[in-house]
Amino acid sequence: MNLSSELRIRTPEGIVFSYALAGPVTRCMAWGIDFLVIVVLILAFSRGLGMVGAFSRDIANALLIVGYFVISTGYGIVMEWGWRGRTVGKHVFGLRVADAQGFRLQFHQIFLRNLLRAVDSLPFCYLVGGLACLASRRAQRLGDIVASTVVVHNPKFDEPDLEQLLAGKYNSLREHPHLAARLRQRVSPDEARLALEALLRRERLDPAARISLFAELAAHLRQLVAFPGEAVESVSDEQYVRNVVDILFRSRAEIREREAQPVA
Repeated sequence: MNLSSELRIRTPEGIVFSYALAGPVTRCMAWGIDFLVIVVLILAFSRGLGMVGAFSRDIANALLIVGYFVISTGYGIVMEWGWRGRTVGKHVFGLRVADAQGFRLQFHQIFLRNLLRAVDSLPFCYLVGGLACLASRRAQRLGDIVASTVVVHNPKFDEPDLEQLLAGKYNSLREHPHLAARLRQRVSPDEARLALEALLRRERLDPAARISLFAELAAHLRQLVAFPGEAVESVSDEQYVRNVVDILFRSRAEIREREAQPVA
């Protein structure tokens, strides 16, 4: 068994991103919280079957069994798809589900990994899933292996010295605050981190890779929000990414600074 504590993904441009893998113990504790949430949901559902039970106990029991499967499976699917790979338990312990190759997590992956929980939980207390995690190099249970997913730690991202990184550059995107606000809503945390790390590591890239990387990033970011032509014309791809990072990160820092100021 060759366990790895880190998932390392190298992009075609030569940039390496590292994610700390969650071990079986942390995942078990996170699932414990999720299990309590599921129990509460099932209890609420069973109370709703009170009238059906008065009519037919057999029908009520059948609906309860179906409801247990739907809730226990659907909880993970709905939460992980709607909350970017997190459930209540994963959020408490700072975990999230990610694609094993570093791509955007797809719905069919979330569906498969949660559908196969029934197999991982056999014969009791997730014995199959636990043994699979211990045997897997990436701490994957069977559902993760089939869906090509991993569970990683999702630490808070430490912001660098943005004044030093972004100082002295005019940002034409700030002339359109309503579009800047829309941009902050549509850029995911992973996309924001990728753009920031690209700027931080740009000097390590050879010129061709640097141009290619920022061209792809800028093309993707431009699709999210369309700024007026006068705001983006004559702006290079790298400068456009810099402007977006300025909107995403410096705006947050400014908000925190304003909130921290004492009220007169």
